[in-house]
Amino acid sequence: MALNIPTMITIARLFAVPLVVWLMLSGYGHAAFVVFLAAGISDAIDGYLARVWDQRTELGAYLDPIADKALLVSIYVTLAVGGDIPVWLAIAVVSRDVLIVGAVILCWGLEQPFAIRPLKISKINTAAQISFAALALAVVGFDIDAGTWFHQCGLLVGVLTLASAAAYLAAWMRHMAPPEERP
Repeated sequence: MALNIPTMITIARLFAVPLVVWLMLSGYGHAAFVVFLAAGISDAIDGYLARVWDQRTELGAYLDPIADKALLVSIYVTLAVGGDIPVWLAIAVVSRDVLIVGAVILCWGLEQPFAIRPLKISKINTAAQISFAALALAVVGFDIDAGTWFHQCGLLVGVLTLASAAAYLAAWMRHMAPPEERP
C-alpha cells in the first residue's frame, strides 16, 4: 500500500493529537491553539489535494474521519477536565461519536453494513465543534475574557451535537428496520 501526500498529511494530523493535548496540559495554551489551527487547516488541504490530484484512497477515507474525531474528542475532553468548557458538552461530543461508531460496528457484526454518509446537520455540527474548540483554545491560550457569548456558543454546539446524533439515530433505525417497514 503506497502512501500518498494527502494520506501522509492525515497521518500527521493523527500525530498532532497527543501533541496538542500535551501542550494544553503543560500550560502552553497558545502553542496548543496554533497546532490545533494547523491541524484544522491540514484537514482542508488533504481533502483538497486528494480531490484535485485524484488521490483518494480507501486508507485515507478511513483515516481522515478517525483523525478528525481523535482531535476533537481529545480537545473537548482535555478542555472539560481543565474546567475550560462544561463537562456536559464534552460528554455530548464524545457520546455522539461513540454511538455512531458503535452503530456501524453493530451493523457489521449483524452483517447489515451501514455506510455513514455525512448529513447536512452533521457538517454544520462538525464546523461548529471545530470553531468552538478553536475559540476555547484561544480563550485559554491567550487569556481572553470569555463572556456570556462564549457560553452561548457552547450551548449552540451542544444543541447541534444532539440534533446530529438524533439524525444519525433516525437513519440507523431506518436501516435496521425490516425491509418491508423501510420507507
